Amino acid sequence: MEVKASFSHVTPHIFDGENYRLLDVKIKTYLESLDLWEALKEDYDVPPLPNNPTITHIKSHKERKIKKSKSKAYLFVVVSTTIFIKIISLKSAKQSKAKDVSDYL
Repeated sequence: MEVKASFSHVTPHIFDGENYRLLDVKIKTYLESLDLWEALKEDYDVPPLPNNPTITHIKSHKERKIKKSKSKAYLFVVVSTTIFIKIISLKSAKQSKAKDVSDYL
């Protein structure tokens, strides 16, 4: 019987404004392990499905939406309430000209 490890149960460190560089590496590595990093890095929009979509269109659309949602949810989990209040209104990580999360502090 094969045992599979799950990274989804790793307890994240809560970012409170200190040691951003360490958290940056941890978040990137964790999201890469879950195949979610590109969703944040590319900062793509998920366009609506075309009229009469194919199965491939539907699957791709759903996958892209799920990846965006999961990566955003993870980022919300790893920040303190104070920081969450500051970033909740942003639509994306690249919405402003900030270089990193610490610019919002």
